[in-house]
Amino acid sequence: MHRRELLPWLGLAVRLTAAAIWLFAGITKLSDLDGFRAQVDAYQVLPHVLVSPFSYGLPLVEVAIGGYLLVGAMVRPTAILACVLMVIFLVAEAQAWARGLSIDCGCFGNGGAIGAAQTRYPQEIARDVGLLLCAVWLAIRPHSAYNLDGVLFPAAAPARPEPHEGHRA
Repeated sequence: MHRRELLPWLGLAVRLTAAAIWLFAGITKLSDLDGFRAQVDAYQVLPHVLVSPFSYGLPLVEVAIGGYLLVGAMVRPTAILACVLMVIFLVAEAQAWARGLSIDCGCFGNGGAIGAAQTRYPQEIARDVGLLLCAVWLAIRPHSAYNLDGVLFPAAAPARPEPHEGHRA
């Protein structure tokens, strides 16, 4: 199998991995919206009036991103939105770390207590950079195996490579 033939499968793996993470993050937040609201408030970056709308809206956006990536619909715009959110998350984590705040990132709902004794900013930032790289990959290369975009918009899908001379299809 040539590199060009592997790329749609690599894209599928990246897309499904990102979809699973976004869905898990959104669903765990939805299961404890009040806890997530407290985590958002602990970052001390949003005006008080915006904490609740952000806290209650973000999990829905995360579930939507995960759902669209899961089925492979509107992959490029969804990946671009994911990139924007990941940059916002990275900035929020970096500023909290720089300010010496000891809080759970809130990435996966109420997974840890606010005021946690050991905040793991380097690991959280590294994980989020990895997810940002997945989103960048999908924004640049949105076509993958088994995606709804290829069914709905076949003219936009990349052409299948022709077999090499001496290679049977």
